[in-house]
Parts: sequence; structure tokens; C-alpha cells
Amino acid sequence: MLDKICTFLTNKIRKEMPEVDDERAEVINYGLQNIIGEFPKIILVFIIAYILGIFKWTLFTFIALFVYKGASGGVHLKTHLGCILLTTAFYCLIPFASQYFELVGLIKYITILVLWIFGMWMIKLYAPADTEAIPILESKVRKKKQIVSYISFTIGLLVALVVNNQMITNILILANFIQTLTITKVAYRLTKSKYGYEVYGSASTESV
Repeated sequence: MLDKICTFLTNKIRKEMPEVDDERAEVINYGLQNIIGEFPKIILVFIIAYILGIFKWTLFTFIALFVYKGASGGVHLKTHLGCILLTTAFYCLIPFASQYFELVGLIKYITILVLWIFGMWMIKLYAPADTEAIPILESKVRKKKQIVSYISFTIGLLVALVVNNQMITNILILANFIQTLTITKVAYRLTKSKYGYEVYGSASTESV
């Protein structure tokens, strides 16, 4: 059903914009699937969060990571079911798990410092982590997203450092850590994904 809706919308766009070729139409179709497909995922996430009694913390996790996740990218599973399960696990398990551990005193400061160093290194190496379906090839766009990743990641950990609320601290630390893992080469290998900029960048280099 989702595929039919997105194909219909893509064809409508091509009628209005004849300059859109097959390759760009495929990218548009994939983008529409991601946008439209997000709605049932978000609804499911918040329904499960409500059942688990963590609705407000799931909402906080969603808002707190919105900029960093959007700028840094990360792996995308190849099926809608896989994406739904991954998204639900991400936004529900993080606040759920954050209820059951404490990071206080020196341990909290060391954890945040180590995570910040690790995250900045991973962002430098991999962000923005794109996909084959939606590659990010323009150097200016990549640079801008990388800078936003640096800033949003750092702000999130600074808030975790100074805020006097254990749940907020735990969620920010755990969420930023897991999101950072999703941009790494290890995560891409485990999910059999490829960075779009590597695929298309190497292809363009070979053709020169």
C-alpha cells in the first residue's frame, strides 16, 4: 500500500517536472517512503511508550535527539518492518533502561568525557552517515551537517553534565551514545548497509 501511494505521488511529480529522470525519481520515491512511513512508526512508538508508562520520557528522547540524529544520519534497515522495530526499540528502550541505572559524581563526569571524545571522533570519521538510496555528495552540505552534528552532540552532553535530573542525564548519555554507534562502519557492516557517499563518490572517481 505504501509503495503504491509513493509511486503515485512520484509519477505526479514527474508529470509536473519533466526534467526529473529515472534516477532522481527513484530518490524521490525513496524519500516519500521514508516521510510517509514515519507516521505509523511514530504512532506505534508513542503507543508502546504509553503502555510502558514512559510516554513523556520517550517524547523527551525524540525531541532531544532530533537535531543530532537528523544531522549525523545512521543506518537504515532495508524493510519497513525492520525500520519500525528498530525505531520503536530505539525510542522506547532508551528511556525504559534509563530508569534502572545511575551515573553520579566522578563516574558521571568521566563517562560524559569519554563519550564526548568517542563521539567527536566518530562524527569526524563518518558524519553525515548517508545511505545508497539517499546519498549526500555535496561537500558543502556534508560539512554543514557535520558541524551541526558536532554542536548538537556537544550541547546534549553538556546538558547531561549540568542538569540535576538523573533520568534526563541517563537518557541524554545513552541516546547520544547509541545514535553515535549507528553512524559507525561497524553498524553499517552488521546491517549490510553502505555509505552512499562512498558508493557514488568512488563511482564518479572511476568514471573520471
